[in-house]
Amino acid sequence: MRQVGLVAIGRNEGNRLRQCLRSVMGKVAQVVYVDSGSNDGSVEMARSLGVDVVELDQATPFTAARARNVGLAHLLQTHPQIEFVQFVDGDCEVVAGWLASAHNELDTKPDVAVVCGRRRERFPEHSVYNRLCDQEWDTPVGEAKACGGDSMMRVQALQQVGGFNPTLIAGEEPELCLRLRQKNWKIVRLDAEMTLHDAEMTRFAQWWKRTLRAGHAFAEGVWLHGSSAEHHWVKESWSIWFWGLLLPLLAIGMAWFTQGWSLLLWSGYPVQTYRIYRRIQQRGLKSRDALLYAFFCMLGKFPNLVGQVKFYFNNYLGTRNRLIEYKG
Repeated sequence: MRQVGLVAIGRNEGNRLRQCLRSVMGKVAQVVYVDSGSNDGSVEMARSLGVDVVELDQATPFTAARARNVGLAHLLQTHPQIEFVQFVDGDCEVVAGWLASAHNELDTKPDVAVVCGRRRERFPEHSVYNRLCDQEWDTPVGEAKACGGDSMMRVQALQQVGGFNPTLIAGEEPELCLRLRQKNWKIVRLDAEMTLHDAEMTRFAQWWKRTLRAGHAFAEGVWLHGSSAEHHWVKESWSIWFWGLLLPLLAIGMAWFTQGWSLLLWSGYPVQTYRIYRRIQQRGLKSRDALLYAFFCMLGKFPNLVGQVKFYFNNYLGTRNRLIEYKG
């Protein structure tokens, strides 16, 4: 496919990166790997496979958004005929047949800027946190508001909006998709297998840090686009502040004045968990998995809150936000 190039990004992904690159070799016009300061031999391994490698300058803070922009710029410099670019994270393997399906969708529908499919967790049985990731990515097919890190994009559309926002440490894909939709481009999720992801998330501390990062992303999304017509992530952020801070403060702070009756507010958590459980179950998830997902959705409000506070605190101090990594 002469019209399609691929940009893979990563940092210390080791064998996962090898699987990623091997899954796409010979299937696109050119593969570019952008490395963010790896010290595990990723750069040398990628070069040994014949992949173009770009190493990010470590003087500037790493972000996935910055890496993708740099990779696309390199791709277009060496192969200016590229019309579509597949982005993939270095811990993902591209499923056979996906590139052709995505290319066909973009090639036949000129109003579509982004095409994504089903990302699956490679080892969902290894931990409850891996299983949560797999459930998180099981989203409806059809026209969508956003995509994830793996997707094929139209170069023309990316150039029109200036690419990814390189300062964002998380949530860069929904932010980009928002700007694309504001220019009347469409984002489409196909009913097709796309990638296999290896989260390697086996500890609660990893889940906490990843969920904290999501809260940070929500806060920054509101800061940038909360006043837009669709109030980007305002509802999600208010939910985090309510469940993560306001309700506990009311329950505890009013206990003396209400002779303990305010402690009944804590019952809101199991009630809301049940509501999420019922909603997720209707999507066809097994009862056990739906309950697991609902429980962690509510528990996640607390690391989400920490992420929100972290963003606003750094923003107040004028401090550059640094990458939040959950892998070892």
